[in-house]
Amino acid sequence: MKVEKIRDMSILLAEDETELRETLSEYLQIFFNRVYTASCGNEAYDIYRQKKPEIILTDINMPNLDGLDMIAKIRKNDKETKIIVMSAHSDQEKLLQAIKLHLEAYLIKPIKTDTLKNILLETVNLIRKTANRVYVSETIYWDYDTNTLWENTKEIKLRKMENLLLRLLFSEPNHCFSGQDIFTYLHTGKEEKEFSSHAITSLMKRIRTKLPNGIIHNIYGLGYKVTPV
Repeated sequence: MKVEKIRDMSILLAEDETELRETLSEYLQIFFNRVYTASCGNEAYDIYRQKKPEIILTDINMPNLDGLDMIAKIRKNDKETKIIVMSAHSDQEKLLQAIKLHLEAYLIKPIKTDTLKNILLETVNLIRKTANRVYVSETIYWDYDTNTLWENTKEIKLRKMENLLLRLLFSEPNHCFSGQDIFTYLHTGKEEKEFSSHAITSLMKRIRTKLPNGIIHNIYGLGYKVTPV
């Protein structure tokens, strides 16, 4: 059975054991479209700063900078990135340290793939639920914090009227807005502006050239809406 890859977020794997790192990397690539790997804490921290992965899966005992120290550096300014720790043994002192670093999970090696899979998918679902965004396809979402439209990690550039149109549609997903509703919203404060169905139709045509099919639904006789997946 083919697994639909996770394209809207990335994962960083930090593991100093070469064979295990390669094995885990291959496994993670079954689920994630973007997987970054590092062989020590310093390398992992550099990748984190450059790539800003949503999830980090890291070993504790690594050269140069161990996993807990790396996480502590990240947590100085970032409490949001989800971090899962791996360890060869259950060290109570390190476990207590780890708890203070707001981790998603503490896994004891050897790690069962089913356990790892469940934790990863739960973490992905948590990120999606807590992020202030709504998905209209597997990869396309509206970010309410910035009022911007994204495909994976790339913003879809919109003109002013296109952005205002989507602000209205995403203000109430599944609701059908009539052409008159849309025109009135776009021209708020310009009461003298006469309604033009042609202007709305032209705007829809322009914005649809930037979007995949099926993002904005035209409901015959009623208007337009967006539908979350």
